This record gives sequence, structure tokens and C-alpha cells, in this order.
Amino acid sequence: MDFEDNTPDFDNAVLSLNNQQPTLLADHIRRLRTLVVESITNYVKGPDSSGYSTSWESMYDWEDSGYARFLLENELSVVENIILLMVIAPHVVGGFYDNIIKATFPAGGDLPELGGVRGSNHRGMLPTGETVQFILAGNDLQKRVEVQQLLTDGALIKKHILELEGIREGEPVMSGRLIVSQLALNKILTGKEADIKFSADFPAKKISTAMTWGDLVLTSNVQQQINDIVLWVKHNETLFKDEVLGTKLKPGYRALFYGPSGTGKTLTATLLGNQLNKDVYRIDLSLVVSKYIGETEKNLERVFAKAENRDWVLFFDEADALFGKRTNVQSAHDRYANQEVSYLLQRIEDHKGLLILASNFKSNMDDAFLRRFHNVIHFAMPNAAERLMLWQKTLPASLTLEPTINLDEIAGKYELTGAAILSVIHYSALRSVANNDQYIRKEDLLEGIRKEYRKEERTIN
Repeated sequence: MDFEDNTPDFDNAVLSLNNQQPTLLADHIRRLRTLVVESITNYVKGPDSSGYSTSWESMYDWEDSGYARFLLENELSVVENIILLMVIAPHVVGGFYDNIIKATFPAGGDLPELGGVRGSNHRGMLPTGETVQFILAGNDLQKRVEVQQLLTDGALIKKHILELEGIREGEPVMSGRLIVSQLALNKILTGKEADIKFSADFPAKKISTAMTWGDLVLTSNVQQQINDIVLWVKHNETLFKDEVLGTKLKPGYRALFYGPSGTGKTLTATLLGNQLNKDVYRIDLSLVVSKYIGETEKNLERVFAKAENRDWVLFFDEADALFGKRTNVQSAHDRYANQEVSYLLQRIEDHKGLLILASNFKSNMDDAFLRRFHNVIHFAMPNAAERLMLWQKTLPASLTLEPTINLDEIAGKYELTGAAILSVIHYSALRSVANNDQYIRKEDLLEGIRKEYRKEERTIN
């Protein structure tokens, strides 16, 4: 059976998606096409088909590309590489499998054993677990079982590179579609890790700031505790290699930031990410917490699963909504709520990365969580001297204070957080710009302070 290459040029197809030399990826997709044809041909010839025979071991002539680096970083075997290629091929070459089937059966025909499904938008065939079993194992039962193990508990699944889609009860497990993670696909094609999109499946947003540590006012004690986190991130991996400590230590670092709103908890987490060159994702608890039994755990598991092999900082703001105190069991609802907390305890302890929880009140947190934190950092209301520094750091460069304004007096008299001081300056500066004024006026400054006090139902003296 002859197979004519009437598919699009692979180099051009890959190059259109890849801003680099695509030699290795294009070459592997060509070889995958040959492998698929070989598998179909062997199957048609007789029932004793045992999968592919083409040698791939000599193909690894590495070049500096996103694809090559991805294979090396994840230590994927030859077979795992082939499986990955089967899944990403339709993303690179439209109609990849359909063109092969059409060329192999020019008179028409169907091959149910090949598996595959149609997408809701993509009109071509998308591979399933059955597709991988057919191409790699044919009718060899032992090989088919080995492939199934790779697709349920192999490195590609454990590292969340691929996912085997769930199917209806009673249908073969391997009939589920194989899905490549968007993060992995982007890294393969571009060499860069794309920002993951906020959605119900991933209720977390990447947060960033243009501010620096110089914009933040921290006490020496808090600064030392922040330095301890940096110390862990930079050097803890070394201790895991120690033959004594390495067997006793658990991966991951958990810190609690607590204190009034506006005292710099979120900003500190973001600045830590900048310093450590790590992305910081803030979990949206409104999409995580559910009134339905078991749904909160599922929602949170999706977040942890996505972050499992990513070098991220996970930040839970207002964490007491999720990690609050357990209650005495008086109803079935209480029992399930306590089970939820127990699950969270285990899950945060298993997370290998940096995990930061923030709460206004330490007392709201369950004691079992507190015992598992490596660091509990109190962000207190700034005192008069600290407020003066915050006022000075926040003043705009393009405007000057009205000469009658005494910042020392204002800092001493009005108890405000750093976020509130920024809000006051912002309001006053807007008034100055609107009036085409070069000064920040005292009346505007005091009105801004009144606004902040009203938010907390306080009155200005």
C-alpha cells in the first residue's frame, strides 16, 4: 500500500506557529505520519499486528528549540515523546489524521479501531487513548495494557502535560480524548510559558506590580521574616540532598500574612514573586467555595493540579473563608464542612511550591492550619513614623504640597494604612490636575482622609 505525501509542507506549517528553527519538531511530525501509516498498513495486512517497528532512538539530534528543551526538561522517554506528538499534531497540521486516512483508503472506509473523536469547533479527528493504543500496540494485548498505564499514571499525566478526558459510565476508558495543556503546547511551540487564562476551571489571576520594595514600609521583624522565605526558596533544595535531613523534610513552604486590610499583604506577596522571578497567582475564592458537597475540594484541586509542576507562588487572599476554624458537629453539613477542612490541610501540606495565605485576623484560622505554617507574619497598622514615611513615598513627582500642609502633623493625627494613604493622595492629585493647580491643597487632602474614615464608619476630628 503506497502512501503519497499530499499534506501541507511541515516545515512551513510548524514555522507559522513557531518563531524559531522548527527542524526537530517538524522532523518528528513527519516521522509520526510515517508511523501512523505503518501502523494502519500492518493492521490491514493481518490480525497479528503488534504496533510500530520504526526506530526512533536515533532521532534525537537536539537543537536549541522550545520543543527540544521541553523534552529535556521533562525527561520524556521515546514512547512518551511519540504519544505527545500524536496529541499535538492536529494543533500544528490541520486534518493530520484525516489526510492519512483519506490517503490510505482512497476508495473510502472506516477504521473504528483507530479511535478518535470530532471536536465541537475543529472538524478533523482528534486522538483518544484508543488512537495511541492502536498506533503503538496494534493487537498486542500486553503492549496495549502498557500504553493504558502510561495514559493513566505515566509522566505525561502526572506532570499535567496531557489529560485523558472523562467518558460516560460504561464506555471504554481509553475512548476519552487526549488533551494537551495549553501551557505545555505554548512552551513547545514558542519556547515560552504562556500566562494561564482565568476561568471557572482555573479560578486564579496572575498579579503583578510596578512598585518595588522601596515603596513598602515594613518593620525590621517583618522584613526578617520575608527574608526567611527568600532563604527557603533559594537554598532548601540543597537540604533535600542531605542523607539525613532529606528523608525528614517535606516539600513546599507555607506562610500566613495577617493584619488589617491595606497593610501590604498582597503587595508583599507580589514583590516576593518579582524578587524570586516567580509568577504570583491570586486564587479567587468566590469561584472556589461552593455550597454543594465536594465541589469546593474539586475546584481547589484543579488549581493545585495546574500549579503542581509550575514554579508559581499561590496566594489565597481572605483565606479564612476557606481555611477557617472547624465547628462542633451538630449536623451533616457540619460534618462535611469539617471533612472539607481536613482535605485542605492535607492538600496544602502536599503542595511543593510557595503557598501564601492572607487573612485580616489570625484568630479566624483553624489551629491545625497554623501549626502547618512555616511562617506567620503580622502586618500591623503603621505607627506615626511609618505613616510619615508612607506619605513621603506616595507624593507625586509632578505636584508639590501646599506650604500650609504639615505632613508630620497629619501622619501623627490620622491613623491610616498604606493603601488608604495612597487613596488620599490619588484623590487630592486628581483634584489638583482638574483645577490645573501645581499644589496639592490641604482641603483636598483632608477631604480624602474623611472619605477613608467614612469607609470604616469613623469620624475625623
